[in-house]
Amino acid sequence: MNYFLKVLLLIAGFALFTLISDAQTPQQKLPEKTRILFLLDGSGSMLAKWENTYRITVAKKLLADFVDSLRSNTNLELALRIYGHQYDQKLKRCDDTKLEAPFAPNNHDRIINVLKNIGPKGTTPIAYALEQAANDFPLKDNTRNIIIIITDGIESCDGDPCAVSLALQRKGIFLKPFIIGIGMDKKFEEQFGCMGSFYDAANITEFRHALDKALFQSLGKTTVSVELLDINNRPTETNVNVSFINHFTQNSAFEFVHYRDKTGRPDTVEIDPVLSYDVVVNTIPAVRKNNVEINVGKHNVIAIQSPQGMVKITQPGHTEYKEGVLILVKKPENKEILTTFSLPGNEKLLVGRYDIECTTLPRTVFKNVAIAQSQTTELKLAQPGVVNFLASSRGIGSIYELAEDGSQTWIYNLDSSQLRNTIAIQPGTYKIVFRSEHAKGSKFTSIKNFEVRPGSSFNISF
Repeated sequence: MNYFLKVLLLIAGFALFTLISDAQTPQQKLPEKTRILFLLDGSGSMLAKWENTYRITVAKKLLADFVDSLRSNTNLELALRIYGHQYDQKLKRCDDTKLEAPFAPNNHDRIINVLKNIGPKGTTPIAYALEQAANDFPLKDNTRNIIIIITDGIESCDGDPCAVSLALQRKGIFLKPFIIGIGMDKKFEEQFGCMGSFYDAANITEFRHALDKALFQSLGKTTVSVELLDINNRPTETNVNVSFINHFTQNSAFEFVHYRDKTGRPDTVEIDPVLSYDVVVNTIPAVRKNNVEINVGKHNVIAIQSPQGMVKITQPGHTEYKEGVLILVKKPENKEILTTFSLPGNEKLLVGRYDIECTTLPRTVFKNVAIAQSQTTELKLAQPGVVNFLASSRGIGSIYELAEDGSQTWIYNLDSSQLRNTIAIQPGTYKIVFRSEHAKGSKFTSIKNFEVRPGSSFNISF
């Protein structure tokens, strides 16, 4: 064999192998590295007594111990930003925040030393500090970015921490923050809940537990499988795109086309346990399960009812419609269009009832069509006829469908620029109303009734 041909075959084979391998590579894979930024309240209120000591003393000691315990995790980088610690409270400096220890490998000692030397002074600019924190994370890096906020009070600089947090999460700067409120009133929980996950540390023991819980939720390996249930609550449905939507931002976190192996088991997917999810099964119509509870560090099974059947629509002679026939599927109660597809065709739908409209001439509507579990509902349209409308001169013409009670419904206007209009029409009784553009009065209007039969073809002349 020619040497160059061998090389080409080798390259082609390698390319095919690469494509197959890529197609089988799981798309949902969490980054190995995690970055945690501690955002610590250094405002004057942290000098308040808490149990037998001061809030700031407890926060510094427990945070230092916590940082020290993380030395062995080589896939974890830490940083420390503080607010309210540089200027006296009387100055009300709402720009009082500083990144005291940037992200770096093995910077635990630096963070611990910074904690030893800070003292509370100023006000509480949480929103501004969050905005500045967005610049603390290195850009375009394949990491999980997490913020743990430790505070004893709410925003005091007229900022909107919730709006800032939401905007930065939507930009993908960081994941949903953890907020640990130390010695705070329970009434503040709602004000922080809109920012992320809030932990109320009413005492020192709860503060320690809150730090541990935030770390576990950040790093605990968590998996899910999705079971798509049929009408009998059996997990038999599959081959549907499933979307995991960030409940807080409503951005898509990840998605996959559902798969079941030969034994009927669905795929297991690793997910980020920091986020809360809305799970959307993209059937027609979609099924949504909001704010799904995820057990961190465990395998979670999410069961969602999504029973499906099929509708199939055919029509002999459908090619007579030169622009094709579109099928519109609607729910009977609100007429919202759920999906469209071309004739002939079929579509999977959730079990239920639908109105199905076909853009024939005139339109054909099948009302209250039942879709049953794993069954195919077949609908057959009558074959259209073809009518050639031949005019001796251009003019204005329109076609009406005639009902048995004598009423009429407009269905089509002729193209007034053409002497010949060839139109596919469904079987039925009709009339054409036409007047030449050269006629000197309405009395010269021509009216002709006609009947269209399946597969018929005829001319009407004016």
